[in-house]
Amino acid sequence: MMYVARSHFSRIAQALGVSLSVIASLTAQAAGPVLVQGPQVTITTDDVLADSLRMPEEMRNIVLARPQTVSQIASNLYVRRALALKAQEQGVAGDPQVAAVLQVARDKALSDALLSKIDQASSPSDAAAEAQARAIYQAKPERFQAPERVHIRHILIAGSDASARAQAEKVVEELKAGVSFAQIAKERSADAGSAVKGGDLGLIAKGSMVAEFEEAAFALKQPGDRSDIVATKFGFHILQLEGRRPAGLRPYDEVQPELIKEVRAKIQQDARVAEAEKAQQGMQINSDAINAFTTRHKASAAAGASTTQ
Repeated sequence: MMYVARSHFSRIAQALGVSLSVIASLTAQAAGPVLVQGPQVTITTDDVLADSLRMPEEMRNIVLARPQTVSQIASNLYVRRALALKAQEQGVAGDPQVAAVLQVARDKALSDALLSKIDQASSPSDAAAEAQARAIYQAKPERFQAPERVHIRHILIAGSDASARAQAEKVVEELKAGVSFAQIAKERSADAGSAVKGGDLGLIAKGSMVAEFEEAAFALKQPGDRSDIVATKFGFHILQLEGRRPAGLRPYDEVQPELIKEVRAKIQQDARVAEAEKAQQGMQINSDAINAFTTRHKASAAAGASTTQ
C-alpha cells in the first residue's frame, strides 16, 4: 500500500501545483535498504520503487536496472524530502491551501488503496474468467470478425539520407547472405518496440500502418518472402512475411487474453461502482454553495479573458 500511496501523492501534488516535498514531509520514512542518507533524511529502495510507479509499467524495470539512473532518482528524492522537512519546520503544512492539498492527496491515496483491495477481492478465478470469456465469444461472434491480415517482421533504419539508405542496403546484403532476420532486427532496428521481439509486429490489417509500409506488406505472398527497401517518414524498412490470415472469425485462442482481461475489468468495475454507491448514501449537495463558488470563478475567468484581449 505504501507504494500506491506515494505514487498518488505525487500525482495529486503535480496536478494541484504543489511541491512533492510538501507531501513527502508528512509521510513516514520507508523501510528497505538505504540508498542515500544524510543528517536527517534517508532514502530507501521503497522510496525509489514508490516514485517509479509514475513510469509506464513496461519501462519501469528497464529504468531501475541502471545504477546511474537509480542514483539520480534517489538523489532527487533526498532533496525533495530535505526540503519537505524544512517546509514542515517552517509551518508550511499549516497553510490552509497546502493543508487542503494534503487532505485531497491522502483521500486519493487511501481510497485508491481500498479500491485496489476491492479489485483483488472481486477478481474471479482463472477458471471462472475463462468460462465467461468463452461464453462472450460464443454469444457474440460478430464482435470477433477480422479483415485479412498479414504477420510481418521488419527492420527499421532511421533517417532519410544517403547514409541511412546505405545502411539499409547493407542489411539487405546480409540477409541475402543468410544472416538471421530476427538477429539483425534485435541488434540494429531503430524500432525499439519490435526489435526486442526480432522485429515481429504481429498481425497487421489494412489501415493500421503508413501507406508505403502497408502496400509492401500486403504485396508479399509466401512466408519468408522479403520486401525491397521501403521508404517511409520513419526511415527505411525491410519487411519479411511470417504468414497471412484471411478475413473471418478470429480464433478463440487469439482473443482469449483480451476477453479475460475484459471480464475481470467488468467485474472489478461493478464492484467499485457498488462501493461508491454505498459511500454516497446520506450525501447531500449544497447547491447554493456550489453556485456561489462557480459564480466567483466565472467572474475571475471573465476578468482574465478581458485582460488578454
